[in-house]
Amino acid sequence: MNAQINRDERENQAETLETRRGVVPAVDIFENKTELLIVADLPGVGPNDIAVRLDKNELTIAGKRASAPEGSALAVEGRPGDFTRTFLVPQGIVADGISAEVTQGVLKVRLPKVSAQKPRQITVKAS
Repeated sequence: MNAQINRDERENQAETLETRRGVVPAVDIFENKTELLIVADLPGVGPNDIAVRLDKNELTIAGKRASAPEGSALAVEGRPGDFTRTFLVPQGIVADGISAEVTQGVLKVRLPKVSAQKPRQITVKAS
C-alpha cells in the first residue's frame, strides 16, 4: 500500500498521503509494515492547539500557532495563525486505531494498517 503522490495547490483540498511543498505545516509521511506515519513540524504548538479529525476517508490536521509570547520579533520563520491540512486516507487503515501525539513541536499521527494489509511470512513445509 504505497502512498500516492498528488499535488493540489488549492487550500483545504484533500491531499493524498504526501506533503505539498511550501505549505505550513511541513509534513513527512512514512510507511512501514504495520502503519502509515504522518509527522508534522509544529513549533510552538501544544496539544490543546491541535485538532486531528477523521471524517470518512479524510484526515484533517488543524490548529493555531500563537505569536511570540513576549518582546518584539527580530526574525520569524514560523508564521503565527491558523493552519489546516487534509489528507485522503487509503483503504486498509484501522480507523479506530488512529492515534496522535505532539512532543517538542512535532506531531505524529499513526494510522495502523488492517491485518490483511500487513505482509506475513508463509512457512513452507516438506511433505
